[in-house]
Amino acid sequence: MLRRRVIPCLDVAGGRVVKGTRFLDLVDAGDPPELAERYAREGADELVFLDITAAPEGRGTLLRIVEQTARRAFVPLTVGGGVRSVEDMRDVLRAGADKVGLNTRAVADPELITRCAARFGSQAVVVAIDARRVSGEARGLPSGYEVVVNGGRDPAGMDAVVWARRAVELGAGELLVTSIDRDGTKTGFDVPLLAAISSVVRVPVIASGGAARPADFVSAIRDGGADAVLAAGVFHRREVSIAEAKAAMAAAGLPVRAVDRAVVV
Repeated sequence: MLRRRVIPCLDVAGGRVVKGTRFLDLVDAGDPPELAERYAREGADELVFLDITAAPEGRGTLLRIVEQTARRAFVPLTVGGGVRSVEDMRDVLRAGADKVGLNTRAVADPELITRCAARFGSQAVVVAIDARRVSGEARGLPSGYEVVVNGGRDPAGMDAVVWARRAVELGAGELLVTSIDRDGTKTGFDVPLLAAISSVVRVPVIASGGAARPADFVSAIRDGGADAVLAAGVFHRREVSIAEAKAAMAAAGLPVRAVDRAVVV
C-alpha cells in the first residue's frame, strides 16, 4: 500500500511565507528557504510552494526564491503560481521544482495541462483546484462546489468535481484540492468535497484547507479518500507537528513514512 504523505505548504507573497483565512488577512509566517529546511528536517514527505500573488499580479513565479528553497530542502518540491506556458513550467523545473502546479491559467486554457504533460510527463503536472461551496440549486454546478481562481478571488462558473475529472483526462497526474471555505479556519478538511473528487479520479488527491488537529489528517484520508494531506498555519505556528500528524495516521492504520525523531527539534 502506498504511504500517505504529509505536506507542509509555503504560501508566498512578496518573497515571504504568509498565512491568512480564506486567502485574506495575510500575516507573515517566515522565510521560505528557512521553513523549507525546517520541514524537511522534521519529516515532511514533500513541500508545496505557492506564489499566491503571481496570478492576480499577472507575473511569473519568483524563480530566485524557488531556487533558494530547493537548495535547502532535499524532499520533492511542487511549485505553483504564475505558470502560464510550457516555457514557464520549464523554467520552474530548472529552478529546482520536481512538480509544477497549474491553477488559474489551466482554467482559462485547459489544453495547457495537455501541453505540459506531453513535454514533461503527467507525473510533473499538478492541477490545483480552489473550490467553495455554493448554496441552493446552483445551475450547472451539480456537486454544489464551484471553482474559484486568482487566489480565491474570482468564481470560474465551473463545477469543481467536473473540472477535476476533466483535468485528469487532459493529463494532470495529481490534484491539489483546497477548500476556500475551510482555509485558515481550523475547522477540519472539507471531507465531502474530497470524497466527491477522489471518487471520480484515479490520480492522487492532496487535501488542503482547514487542518487543526492530528485527527483531521486522518479523516481527510480515511473518509475523504485523499492520498496526501497538506497544511500551513498549524505547522508554521507549531500547533501540530509533522510527527504528531503521522503518529495519528499510523495509529489509524494508515501507512506513513516514519519520522526520525532524533533530528526533530
